[in-house]
Amino acid sequence: MNTTGNTPETSRLDDAARAGWLYYVAGNTQDEIARKLGVSRQSAQRLVSLAVSEKLIKVRLDHPIARCMELAQRLREAYGLKLCEVVPSDPDAPSSLVGVAQAGAAEIERRLKSQHPKIIAIGTGRALRACVEQLPKMDCPQHRIVSLLGNMMSDGSATAYNVVIRIAERVNARHYPMPLPVHARSSDERSILHNQEPVRNILELARQADVTFVGIGNMDVNSPIYVDGFLSRDELRAFDKAGAVGEITSWAYDAEGRIIDGLVNDRVNSAPLIAGSPNPVFGIATGEAKVPAIRGAMKGRLINCLITNEFTAQRLLET
Repeated sequence: MNTTGNTPETSRLDDAARAGWLYYVAGNTQDEIARKLGVSRQSAQRLVSLAVSEKLIKVRLDHPIARCMELAQRLREAYGLKLCEVVPSDPDAPSSLVGVAQAGAAEIERRLKSQHPKIIAIGTGRALRACVEQLPKMDCPQHRIVSLLGNMMSDGSATAYNVVIRIAERVNARHYPMPLPVHARSSDERSILHNQEPVRNILELARQADVTFVGIGNMDVNSPIYVDGFLSRDELRAFDKAGAVGEITSWAYDAEGRIIDGLVNDRVNSAPLIAGSPNPVFGIATGEAKVPAIRGAMKGRLINCLITNEFTAQRLLET
């Protein structure tokens, strides 16, 4: 079937795929689907049934919706991405991670299925945790999963959204959590911490990673890095004044994807954020608040693969 043409059959299956996604993935009722798609309840019911009869629905949505494919292609061309996947958006929840988490899990699972040993580097955050929760149980002792950043708060407690241990337990892989707080107290302390043999080994594994998955954070009063207590209000203001629009693994960067010099970046314990990696670096993020951060990450080649949703993709393509 030609999914790029605008034939009545394509449009009908696209509508069925959207209805199927809203029903089976986002958990909408048929009345809610009817309202969101602008059709009658009976039409919504028929579209959901069509999604099943045409085998568009399995555990994950198995239909490349034409508009999502078009947006993904445009993003690849605009930003020189290696890969881009755009999933449907719930019109009432454009920042929802439901479909994006399933797409991210599918990409991680595909890498884990390799019989050849891989080093998989993982960031942290809500998006990545949502992806890991969608992963099936697997047995992958041949792979190594390494954390890109510290897994401790300043008081020594574990961070709420660290996912390396969670994913390793789920897939039975060797794992290498970073035994450090997210920020050191000074740049000198960071140097001392990074010179410890276990940390040096983890940083080297991160450098050698075959594939990397990271979340992308915004930089405002609603940003996870501030809300979760990793930055003070004054530190956030200083980053804003310096032009910061986003952060990846706690490294703050500007609208062109350039890492901000100085400030708290001098104390970040994370593995270095390298622009232009030859290996896949997946950014996983959605929502209006994250559009400047995602765009900056793509411009600066901090990521070269993207998993997002239809709403966010459209905003990223607007000038």
